[in-house]
Formats: sequence, structure tokens, C-alpha cells
Amino acid sequence: MTTAQATVIVCAYTMRRWGQLAEAIASALAERPAEVLLVIDHNEELLARARRELPATRIMPNALRQGLSGARNTAVLAARGEILVFLDDDASAEPGWLDALLGPFADPKVLGVGGTAVPRWPTGLGRPGTLPLAADGERGVLDWVVGCSFSGQPASTGPIRNLMGCNMAVRREVAVQAGGFAESLGRVGKTPLGCEETELCIRAVRFNPQGRFMFEPGARVHHHVSEDRLTWRYLRRRSFAEGVSKAMVTALSTPGAALSSERSYALRVIPGAFWRQVRRANAAGAAAVVTCLLWTVAGYVRGRVSIRRTGIPPRQGLEDATSAEATSGPRSSTVSVLHPGQDRRRP
Repeated sequence: MTTAQATVIVCAYTMRRWGQLAEAIASALAERPAEVLLVIDHNEELLARARRELPATRIMPNALRQGLSGARNTAVLAARGEILVFLDDDASAEPGWLDALLGPFADPKVLGVGGTAVPRWPTGLGRPGTLPLAADGERGVLDWVVGCSFSGQPASTGPIRNLMGCNMAVRREVAVQAGGFAESLGRVGKTPLGCEETELCIRAVRFNPQGRFMFEPGARVHHHVSEDRLTWRYLRRRSFAEGVSKAMVTALSTPGAALSSERSYALRVIPGAFWRQVRRANAAGAAAVVTCLLWTVAGYVRGRVSIRRTGIPPRQGLEDATSAEATSGPRSSTVSVLHPGQDRRRP
């Protein structure tokens, strides 16, 4: 698979990340893909600026439901490449990233490939106490909270259950067959829901039982971590939202598929991480591990209770793109499972 067969997709929603967005686009263009496709999520000011200042990029508005999943589905429908490569608007790729990410696609059984995401801390600040390091001193045990590779994930090339959204590639035909990204999942503005990649990967394997997703550590990006994500408040919100998201994925698939990796992480990685922080007399690190686990469980319980009360929410993916509901205006989810303290407004 060559870079000329790949569409690199970046989705953006806020002017506040303009500098990071420009850097992400430049790093993608340097890899010489077939095209770089930028989808702007319901922000006319950002759309106008992108069209003025990013002339080498194909730019379009999100034509579907407001949020990251709708923006990604817009890109899936519009992309020209055989391989869809997703890069976050606050991540920048290292040289050689795209070649490394595309390499495993030489095997026709590979449905998608994920790479490494390294945290880029805010200028003048380092790793916070809320994100303690793992035993190897490289990845953090809770770095998934800020969208980066974490302890418990593979460290070498091999199969994985699901991809990480900030740095991933999937065959376009696989994404379309699976119905794209579930628009009842995924971020809307600063509301930190997620797991739309997990649900997509589970569905894709259901359609392709002999297929698999792969992790390729050599495909590296640097993922910017904003200062507001270094706080205890964000740790609680993000953990709670992860639990809610996992409850949604469970409802849309099965508990076995939705929680297979999470059980191993909770039973093997989390206890080891807690006792490691205790032995190091790192009270903040130990408290962060416990806080993350408790708030994730609380979010999962909240999500399951809400789903039992209101029923399984509609998935709303590509299969709905031509329906009357798939308009450019925002649509609310059927089930409300957000924590009362979370901000529903777009920034």
C-alpha cells in the first residue's frame, strides 16, 4: 500500500486550536498522501479561515450530525483514497508516519492499523500527578485519559481489538461496510464521550471474521495535551464519560466484545499500577488510579441504568446518512447519560 492510495482526514471544531491544526495539516501534507481532507464541524468562522489559509488541503463542512463521529462520517463518504487515515487536529505526525501506518495493509486480512500517540505537555509543564508513569517509565498507566498510548497496550507490532482515534487507518470499504462511526457516540465540542472507534472495530470484525486490526508502534504522532486536561476535575469527567461510552458500546454490541480489553486492564494493569504508586510513596499517583477506576465504573453504571430506562439508543451511522435525520443541523441523542456537571455547550 502506497501513500498515494491514502486520504489523511483531520476533523476540527474550534478556532482555539488553530496553531495545532495548521501543524497537523502540515505534518500530514509532508507525508504526500493522495489528499488531505479537513472536515470542519459546524463552525463557519473556522471553515472560512481554513479555506483562506490552507490552500493545499481539501476542505468541507460536516454535513451530518454535529460532533466528531458525524464529521468523520462526512469524510468517509467524501474521501477518494482506499485507506482512510485519521489524525487529530491537535496531533502532529513524525516523518515516516504514514509509510509505517500503511505497511501492515500489505496483508489483505488487515482491516485497520493504529499507531503510537506520545503526549506533548503544555509549555513549561510536565507530566501531572493525575497521570502516573508505568513500570517501564515510558507510558503512563492512565494516558488514555488524554488520548495517548498507555501501559497495557501492546509495545510491539501485533493484533489489537480496536484502534485509537488520534492516529489510525482503516480500509474505506471496511468503514463503509460497518456503517461508519456511531453518531450516538463520540465527542461533541468539549464533552469527552468516545469509544466510537471501538464500536466501529467490533462491527468491522463481525462483518469480516477473518480480519484483524493491528498496532504498529513505528507510526508515531505527538498529541498535544491542553492545560485543562491536567486537572483532577478533567480526570473525573473523562473517566466518567469513558464509563458512559463503554455502556453505550455494550448496548450496541455485546458485553464480551465491548469489555474484553477493559477487563484485562482493570484486573491486571490497574492493581499493579496502584501498588506501584504506593511503594513509591506517590500518594497523588495512587489516588489518581483509584479515582479513575471509581469514576469509570460510576459512568458505566449510570449509562446502563439510563439505557435500561429508555432503551438502546439508535446507532445513527452511515446507514442514516441519506435519511431525513442526517442533516447539517445538530441532533440530540435518544438517551441522556451525561454527568450533570458536564458542559453540553460547544466552546
